[in-house]
Amino acid sequence: MGMERVLDVLACLSLLLILVVLRSVRRQHTRVEHSVAWLAAGLVLLVASRFPGFWQKAGQWMGFEQRSEGLVFMVLMVFLGVLYRFSVVISMLKDNNIALAQRVAILEFQLRSRNEERSASPAR
Repeated sequence: MGMERVLDVLACLSLLLILVVLRSVRRQHTRVEHSVAWLAAGLVLLVASRFPGFWQKAGQWMGFEQRSEGLVFMVLMVFLGVLYRFSVVISMLKDNNIALAQRVAILEFQLRSRNEERSASPAR
């Protein structure tokens, strides 16, 4: 009886996660491309919580003695996937930031050089 209650709580929490993410996207607090990972995580957890037989078979296949161990493992894997996705996004943003800073520095150098050329050339 305890595992069914845990799965029901997981279903409610995954629905809550989906609703919070959708609300955040709707209010433009989160960009759509960044919310996809959270929506996928919520959907995976929701679907998984509604198929308790899956946990027993998956847990046996992975060598877990109890369904709850398989459930915890699956939840951790889903959120590790989300965290990996965001680490990739952060890395891309950092690379883009560096490239942008370099381009700004080049433009500032060119602008300064042109201003110096104009001030050094005799007035016509």
